[in-house]
Amino acid sequence: MKNVIITGATRGMGRAISVAFAREGLSLAICSRNAVELEAFKQELLALNPAIKVASMVVDISIKKEVIQFAAYAEQELGVISVVINNAGIYKPSSILDDGEDTFEQLTGTNLMPAYLLYRHFGKTLMAAREGHIFNICSSASINPVVEAGMYSVTKFGLYGLNKVMRLEMQPYGVKVTAVIPGSTLTSSWKDVKVDSNQFIMPDDIASVIINAYRLSPGANVDEITIKPVFGQQ
Repeated sequence: MKNVIITGATRGMGRAISVAFAREGLSLAICSRNAVELEAFKQELLALNPAIKVASMVVDISIKKEVIQFAAYAEQELGVISVVINNAGIYKPSSILDDGEDTFEQLTGTNLMPAYLLYRHFGKTLMAAREGHIFNICSSASINPVVEAGMYSVTKFGLYGLNKVMRLEMQPYGVKVTAVIPGSTLTSSWKDVKVDSNQFIMPDDIASVIINAYRLSPGANVDEITIKPVFGQQ
């Protein structure tokens, strides 16, 4: 049985992706800052597929030590991790000149640093195994910056760049690396805004394309998956 680690697993895209991999029959290592939500979701996944294992850990993904502990815990509980999904992220609607004093650290620490750390932790193991798949959940802002969300755009641009380097480093070893680039997706980021759900991408859409990319033959890699709302960005 193959094992997957995913950050920010209890809500939005992370939740949908976790459910999709549980249905696929992969055991999961999941994390969240909310212990109650995390335990409830763990039980939901086990009920969905009793044949899998689910390792859960309360983690503040912006703290380097906790990310490294989570990676080690995943291996301890599940064994070799073959799928890494860098999903955790935070959106902050602020221009760079209006940012708070901690915005830079907060956004780089959540949107970029964990992916870097998990790559360094699992990368050489994946190379040695000559198989595996890394998915990085980027953003349309990775390619088309949003001036009203300056540092968010910068950090997602950084993740997109990291994805490109990962792919080139892993390519000689048959390890797949995919950048997922969604436009406006209906997650908790929009919880305080009245919206028309028909004008948004659904988290299940993201999960569906990831699973389909994962299912491809060993010789095929999807470099990038770009998904846009049919009516344009919201």
